[in-house]
Amino acid sequence: MTVREYKTEDLNAMIAIWNEVVEDGIAFPQEEPLDTVTGAEFFASQSYCGVAEENGTVVGLYILHPNNVGRCGHICNASYAVSSLCRGRHIGEKLVTDCLQNARRLGFKILQFNAVVESNIHARHLYERLGFVQLGVIPKGFRMKDGHYENICPYYIEL
Repeated sequence: MTVREYKTEDLNAMIAIWNEVVEDGIAFPQEEPLDTVTGAEFFASQSYCGVAEENGTVVGLYILHPNNVGRCGHICNASYAVSSLCRGRHIGEKLVTDCLQNARRLGFKILQFNAVVESNIHARHLYERLGFVQLGVIPKGFRMKDGHYENICPYYIEL
C-alpha cells in the first residue's frame, strides 16, 4: 500500500469513500454528499489531499487545510476517510502519518482536530498512540445521524 498525493483520476473513488462516511453520520460534520462537481471543487480547495492506494485501488484518503487564518494560520486541520470494505487494516494510521509529514512540509506548526466524536474509539486511540493530546470535551458538540448528541474531543499535536 502506498500513500500519495491525489490525482484527478482518483476523484470518483475519493468522492465515494467520503460520501460513505458522510452517510454514516457518525464522524464528519457534513450532511450533504459530494457529487462530481462539488467533489472536484472540495478536494481541489484543500492544501493537500492524500490517498491510500492498494493494487491500483483507492482505499482511503485525507484532506489537509488551515484551521484558521492570519495569526492562527500556522494551525492546520485534517479529516480522514477509509472505505468500509478496508477498515481495521491500519490504513488510517498510514494516512495520519503521511498527513503529519505533509503538514510539516507545508510549514504548519500544529495539527488540530476540532471535533473527534467521543465514541469514535478507534480514531481516538490512534491519535493518542501517535502523540496527539486531548484538549478537553465539548458536551453534546456533535449531532449524530439519528438526532442524538454526543460529546466531541478536540486534539492537537505540535509538528
